[in-house]
Amino acid sequence: MNKAIVHMDLDTFFVSCERLADSSLNGIPLIIGGSKERGVVSCASIEARKFGVRSGMPQFMVNKLCPQAKVIKGDFDLYARCSETVTEIIQESAPLMEKSSIDEFYLDISGMDKYFGCLKWTTELRDRIVKHSGLPISFGLSINKTVSKMATNEGKPYGKLMISEPDVPYFMNPLPVIKLPGIGNSTFQVLSRIGIRKIGTLAEIPTDVMGKLLGKNGISISQKSKGIDHTPVKPYSKRKSISKERTFNADTMNKVMLHTLLTHMIEELCFQLRKDNWLTSCISVKIKYNNFDTHTKQKNIAFTACDQTLRNYAFELLDKVYERRMRLRLIGVSFNKLVRGKYQINLFDDSVEKIQLYQAMDKIKSRFHPGVVQWGAGFRNKTSANVS
Repeated sequence: MNKAIVHMDLDTFFVSCERLADSSLNGIPLIIGGSKERGVVSCASIEARKFGVRSGMPQFMVNKLCPQAKVIKGDFDLYARCSETVTEIIQESAPLMEKSSIDEFYLDISGMDKYFGCLKWTTELRDRIVKHSGLPISFGLSINKTVSKMATNEGKPYGKLMISEPDVPYFMNPLPVIKLPGIGNSTFQVLSRIGIRKIGTLAEIPTDVMGKLLGKNGISISQKSKGIDHTPVKPYSKRKSISKERTFNADTMNKVMLHTLLTHMIEELCFQLRKDNWLTSCISVKIKYNNFDTHTKQKNIAFTACDQTLRNYAFELLDKVYERRMRLRLIGVSFNKLVRGKYQINLFDDSVEKIQLYQAMDKIKSRFHPGVVQWGAGFRNKTSANVS
C-alpha cells in the first residue's frame, strides 16, 4: 500500500492569531517579535515580507526595510489556545496525527484513497479548520514527511499541493537545496562551494560520498534528496511536565549551593525542552526539610525555554518556599504545562547575540554531551549532591 502523508502548516501563525483577536491589524505590515529597537522577528505578515522581512531577522534591519511596520511583542497564551483549537479539530478526524510544533502537523492517512480520496478528505479537513478556528492553513500531500512538507512550503499561502510518487523527482529536482528539510545555512554554504545548488544535483551524488563530506547529516539529506524518508508519523500525546531533583549527601542550609544546584538542573531541563521543541508556562520548586516535611511553590509564566528567565523565577520561588531555619535534604524543580514550540518563537525581548549564544551552546551539547558546556553559575562540587 502506498503511503499518504499530509503536512499541515498554519500560515503566518502568530500574525493570523493577532488578527483574529484584532481585525484592525488586517492588511498592514505586521511583525511579531521584540520591541521597535531590539530583538528579532518571530513572525512577519505577508505584507511585511514583500519588503524583505523574514523570521529571525534582527529588528534593526526591519527598521530599514519596513519602517512603517507595526511591531507587536506577542501573546503566547493566545497562540497556545489557537493551536489547541486546531489540534482538537484534526484529532477528531485524522486516524494518526503528529504535532511537530505549535503550528505544524503530520497526518498518516494511508488507505483512505480506497474510501474517500486522500486529497478530497484533506481539503475538507482544511476547510473545516478554517471555518471553526478562523485561521488560514496550507497543506502538502505526498508519499512521506519530507516531500509533503516541501509541498506545503511551495503551496503557501493558503494553498494545497499533492505530489504523487512518480512526480516526486520532477517536483524536487529543480528546487534549490536550501529548500530541503535538514539543510541550514552552514550546510548550504558547504554544498554551494562544491557546486551543489539544486536538489537534483545533490540526488546524483552517491550517499556514501555525502556521508564522508557531512557525516550523519550528509547521509540523511542525500536520502531525502532522492525522495526517500522512512520517518513514521508519531502519535500525538501531551507531555505535561519534566523535572529534576537532588538529594544531598549531607543536609544543608547553604543558600549559595542551593542556587548553584537550581542553576545546573534548570540548564539541563531547558536544553531538553529546546532539543525536543517544548516550551513551559509553569515552574515549581520543591524542598524537603531534614524532618521530611515537603513544600512546593509554583508560578505561572509566559511560555519560554530560556535558562536565565527560568533560573530567576526558580530563585524567587525558593525564597518563598524556604521559610524555616532548618536544613534541607532535597531540592527539586519542575516545568509544567508544556506545549510544542521552538525557543526562538518566544524570544520577544532577546538580542540576536543571546539567541546565537543559546544556539551555539545547544549545538555543542547535541554533538558531544549536555555537560560539555555550562553556564558558570551552574558549576558545583559534584560530591555535594546525588541525583535521586
